[in-house]
Amino acid sequence: MAATCLLFPSLAMAQNPHMVVYQGDKGPGVGKHIVWLAGDHEYRGEESLPALARIMARHYGFKCSVFFTTDPKTGFIEPGSSNISGLEALKTADLLVLFLRFQDFPDDQMQHIVDYLDRGGPVVGYRTSTHAFQIKRPDAKFLKYTWNNGAKDPAADFPGGFGRQILGETWVSHYGRNHTQSSRLVLQPDQMSHPILRGVKDVWVQSGGYTADPIAGSTVLAVGQILNGMTADAPPAEDKKQVPVAWYRTYEQTPGKPGRVFTTTHGASEDLLNDGFRRMAVNATLWAAGLDAAIRPDGNISFVGPFRPTTFAFDGHVKGMKPSDMAGWDTAIPKASPK
Repeated sequence: MAATCLLFPSLAMAQNPHMVVYQGDKGPGVGKHIVWLAGDHEYRGEESLPALARIMARHYGFKCSVFFTTDPKTGFIEPGSSNISGLEALKTADLLVLFLRFQDFPDDQMQHIVDYLDRGGPVVGYRTSTHAFQIKRPDAKFLKYTWNNGAKDPAADFPGGFGRQILGETWVSHYGRNHTQSSRLVLQPDQMSHPILRGVKDVWVQSGGYTADPIAGSTVLAVGQILNGMTADAPPAEDKKQVPVAWYRTYEQTPGKPGRVFTTTHGASEDLLNDGFRRMAVNATLWAAGLDAAIRPDGNISFVGPFRPTTFAFDGHVKGMKPSDMAGWDTAIPKASPK
């Protein structure tokens, strides 16, 4: 039986206009639920996450619920807004995937994220998720999850917030220039047998680098070589050392309840065009979900439906797009090509 997809106006989407659901029915992920949260300002996470979700649903059988931050007045996707609802979906989630930046979610929505972490739910974080939260309300219940928590008090609880304590690193700085310097990922020889790197090769991404020094207990899978140009064969930037860009770890928010984590400082929508990066992303999703044995070096990583990513930039998202515009297997992501 072919995989099915929940189409607008399905009951789920009618109840929650922040969400689109892709329902797979064949593969190792059958019976497992992934929640994806898209809300970054620049790198087109609202394109990366639904594209990956469709791959994981159609080819691997997962139920994938993709949430987007929206404009509360129009319902259009507004990358980086903190308007979101329905995160109680995390109660049934087997994996949480984030592409967030400087979010200030209401306490009731943050509560669902924290409850998920307290039970040791696995997490995958892309790019700006190292600084997923910037909670500005001084009376907010989950203020410590802010990206720079403890910056002025080294003795503070949860230093570096969600990024450092869960993903393994918070925001530090850019390392390389966006749009003029791309990155080649150098896979670590001692990690080539890890399931996340199974079949991964020739990884090149268009997003610039980030400075990162993952927290103790993290294992680096790849470091980034900054290139002086926007092609895979551009020469290395001789003044740039190689820094970690992909790693895995476990966190333990509640004693005795550890959770798997994969983090990469890349993942802009155009990065997914590279087969090596996309395979690493698919493998990492399966690994985080505990499906190590299902990771094959030739596993299906093909896009489902048209994927024509937008070049990343602040305020560069496709305007007038709702989550429902990406429902189904054959709709374009994004709904209209900018080219």
